[in-house]
Amino acid sequence: MARTKNGDQGPLGGAVISQQIAAQLLAELRTGCYAACRRLPAEVELASRLGVSRTVIRDALAELEREGYVERVRGIGTVVNRQIVALASRLDQKFEYNAMIRAAGYTPHADSVTLQREVADSHLAARLGLEPGQPVLVVRKRVLADRQPVIWSVDYLPAALFPPVAVERLDFARPIFDILEEVCGVAVTSTVAHVNAVNGDAAVRQTLAVPSHEALLLLDEVSFSKLTTPVMYSLSYYTNFFDFALLRKKV
Repeated sequence: MARTKNGDQGPLGGAVISQQIAAQLLAELRTGCYAACRRLPAEVELASRLGVSRTVIRDALAELEREGYVERVRGIGTVVNRQIVALASRLDQKFEYNAMIRAAGYTPHADSVTLQREVADSHLAARLGLEPGQPVLVVRKRVLADRQPVIWSVDYLPAALFPPVAVERLDFARPIFDILEEVCGVAVTSTVAHVNAVNGDAAVRQTLAVPSHEALLLLDEVSFSKLTTPVMYSLSYYTNFFDFALLRKKV
């Protein structure tokens, strides 16, 4: 793949590098060398320190600005929004709950994992862009933070995504996004989520050990790969272990 004179890759590679740099800068804003900074250094200084071009730095800062972590002001520089940087769980971003659990200082793991083969009814077919009657895989599991149950997850996946291997041998206790990428060659690029406060049925509440006075947060989601192809329909029930935030920006 072609590289620029500064060592950055072409358009696709450059985008990946800028995303990596954005993630690195965010980590350093939280717990690294910029954790106490109100403003980030100039682009040229960041480029020199990180060993990339100013174009990559500019794209990375643009990404951080879109996510609300910084604001670039002419004549002032790149100002850090400390309140947004401190948010651990944002509903307006693509997230993976194992990463959120780790960010909270706990170790995530899953139990009560089951895998079933079903056929899509009209509701599920509409969510996944299938014809009714087509085969789907249904993965159910409980997610814990250390020993505390925090999520009951149900994922519906088109069976056609998976190669003709023994699907039953796959470890579905792992993050489903990782399995889609590694086994199916499918990367989730966007998710549409509907959020509701629900009681949940008795079995879900018992599995999560939820007190009678507490509601659950239900995320009813369809995940898409490139070209807006639906690849997963999910129902995830969250306990109040999570403190979700939603960033709303004036466009």
